[in-house]
Amino acid sequence: MTDFTHLDEEGHVHMVDVGSKSISRREAVATATVSMTPETRTALFGGGVPKGDALAVARVAAIQGVKKTPDLIPLCHPIAVDSVSVDIAETDGGAVLTVTAGTSGRTGVEMEAMTGASIGALALYDMIKGMDRSATIESIALQVKTGGKTGTWNRD
Repeated sequence: MTDFTHLDEEGHVHMVDVGSKSISRREAVATATVSMTPETRTALFGGGVPKGDALAVARVAAIQGVKKTPDLIPLCHPIAVDSVSVDIAETDGGAVLTVTAGTSGRTGVEMEAMTGASIGALALYDMIKGMDRSATIESIALQVKTGGKTGTWNRD
C-alpha cells in the first residue's frame, strides 16, 4: 500500500506530510473550455448577457475557487496563494478560461489552478444559462506546473 502517497501503512487515507519539503516558488496553469452557441458567445464578449458582466463574475469566481480549494478537495493542503490571474479568451466555440496560481511553499498549486478553472467555468455557465441551456463545460486540464522537486511539466 505504500506506493500510494495518500495511503498509510494500513491502507487508510491520510494527508501527506510536506513539512520536510523545501520551500520553492511554484506555479500552475489550468484551463477550462465553455462551449456555447454563436449568439451567446457574441453576447458574452459584447457585454450583452442579461444577468450582467458575466466575464467579471467568472473571474472573481475563479479566484474564489483557487482560495477555497482545500475546503473542496479533501486531501489538499491549505496553502498561502501568492497570486492568481484569470484570462477568458473568446474561441470559435465559446470561451477558454485560463487560471494561473502561484505560491512560495512546500507543495504545488495544481489543484488550486484546476479548481479555479472549474469554478470559473461553472460561474460562467450560471451567467449564460438563461440564454443557452445547451452550453457545456469541457476539458478542464492542467497545462503547466513549475517548481518543486519534479520541476517543470508542460502538457505540450
